[in-house]
Amino acid sequence: MVLTALRGALGFLTRLPVGGDESNWDAFRRAPVAFPLVGYVVGALAALPLLLPLPIPTAAALYLVTLYLVTGVTHADGLADLGDAAVVHGDADRRLSVLKDSQTGVGGLLAFGLTLVVLALGAFGLAGAGGRIGLTAAVAIALAAEVGAKAGMATLVCLGTPAHEGLGSALVGENSPSGLLAVAVACLPVVALAPVTGGPAVVAALCCGPVVALLVRSWGRARLGGVSGDLLGATNELARAAAVHVGVVVWTLS
Repeated sequence: MVLTALRGALGFLTRLPVGGDESNWDAFRRAPVAFPLVGYVVGALAALPLLLPLPIPTAAALYLVTLYLVTGVTHADGLADLGDAAVVHGDADRRLSVLKDSQTGVGGLLAFGLTLVVLALGAFGLAGAGGRIGLTAAVAIALAAEVGAKAGMATLVCLGTPAHEGLGSALVGENSPSGLLAVAVACLPVVALAPVTGGPAVVAALCCGPVVALLVRSWGRARLGGVSGDLLGATNELARAAAVHVGVVVWTLS
């Protein structure tokens, strides 16, 4: 069951050629534990440039390129839609109509642009700016950031209520808070790595995902009446950027 769900999750959350069919999708949308499992795959692939003997800016750039080659731009589109909805004046119906609009406005460009800049600067820190961060810790933080971001998406799926019928409701409507137990267990390997890699920095990066998810859930309930697919994608992007920065900062100060 978990392997079937993981295949469905990889097909939905990444651009990796894993194949899959309707049964994989159905298994995935009922198994939120697949979210952090995908985080391990994406995080490990994205961290590979950090292992290469490259100049710091090049390693940071390749980290970003690898991320978006593996995951595509679907989540980034959700972040842009959230940015557009956030600057709209009106009720929930007005904001939902903006979320469904395929055109990207100033709010969306600003949200995605700022998040990308934050992520890029964090990647620069991961790549070893100023020699302040160890190679093992950099890889561990990158992995924890991705697992945490996906755990954040799982948190929304388990705790949220659908804002409208659509892709988001196909996930949110099938899960409950009890699913978070398996999600937490799936995150334990990252926690176990912390003492021998980045210590508190790894744990801090991992925790950013669920924290961001709770903030996005609160905004969604107040402004949209629930959680949409766009909010799931936005959570992934915001949590990743926050986690990379928090991990680097905690490492530097510890």
